[in-house]
Amino acid sequence: MRKCYTMGFEIDEKIVLSDGHLIGCAQSFAKNMGLYGHRVGCLSVLANDAVQASMMRSQLQQIARSMYGSPPMHGLLLVSTILTNLEIKALWERELKVMTNRIQTMRTALREELEKLSFSLNWQHITDQVGMFCFSGLAPNEVERLRKEFHISMTIDGRISMAGVTPSNATYIANAIHQVTRERARM
Repeated sequence: MRKCYTMGFEIDEKIVLSDGHLIGCAQSFAKNMGLYGHRVGCLSVLANDAVQASMMRSQLQQIARSMYGSPPMHGLLLVSTILTNLEIKALWERELKVMTNRIQTMRTALREELEKLSFSLNWQHITDQVGMFCFSGLAPNEVERLRKEFHISMTIDGRISMAGVTPSNATYIANAIHQVTRERARM
């Protein structure tokens, strides 16, 4: 089973396919190109045949038209410039690699700090996931305690920005998570 995550839960892609669901992938360039609000990205959906692909394209175009009449061009032009100029693309790839490595290093540091504190909870999902955000697996009541008691912010579903984890605060964050999950660990 390949690990796929939706809303923080691991799913088995074979079950999804055997139930007749289509698989899609939404890709945004907002984070990796700094284009927040520019609607630059890609949506890929695996269709069973050309007829189904045509119907999906028609529906997706209708949704896009209802969201905006004419998307802004500057984001698209910026991405095109970066990806078609070999020198600029190489620089972007180097900078992206630096940030990717930093985030992965912080994922590893946070997981190691948590594992030092709690042997009964499994924190492997922190390093199994990739990207700037991590579904922590924390319950809404635990997230609320982190906000109120430790001033750590994340979405109510436990999604935390790994860009906010630094070498100087990874231990603090791990200790706070340990404090709010201790009761669950005892079960």
